[in-house]
Amino acid sequence: MTPNATSSETDRYERGRRALAEIDGEAGEAVVASLADIAPDFARYLLEFPFGDIYSRPGLDLKSREIATIAALTAMGTAAPQLKVHIRAGLNVGLCRQEIVEIIMQMAVYAGFPAALNGLSVARETFAEAGV
Repeated sequence: MTPNATSSETDRYERGRRALAEIDGEAGEAVVASLADIAPDFARYLLEFPFGDIYSRPGLDLKSREIATIAALTAMGTAAPQLKVHIRAGLNVGLCRQEIVEIIMQMAVYAGFPAALNGLSVARETFAEAGV
């Protein structure tokens, strides 16, 4: 946190840290830590906006948010490292292997077979690393 942070900024930051820990566990902390030497402000933004503001909103549970995130990252087709993190997050919040595979396969209809194939490749690798 910056020395001149307001109470609202501190709340967002702390809420974001808690949400990230619940969703991504150690993988999320590793992403934040990896930014410390090059873009510490970006690490703060990552905690405050996506996790402190969006993931922490009422209206969707974490499982639903991860379904949407896995689908979006698969459809992008250019975000394999982030997809890997969010497949692990999906497992952390209660998605099973088959549900994740189905989410990715669904993206073939809207994002094309190459995006879905790439997503399935990332899923295979992530499942093997996670032992599921």
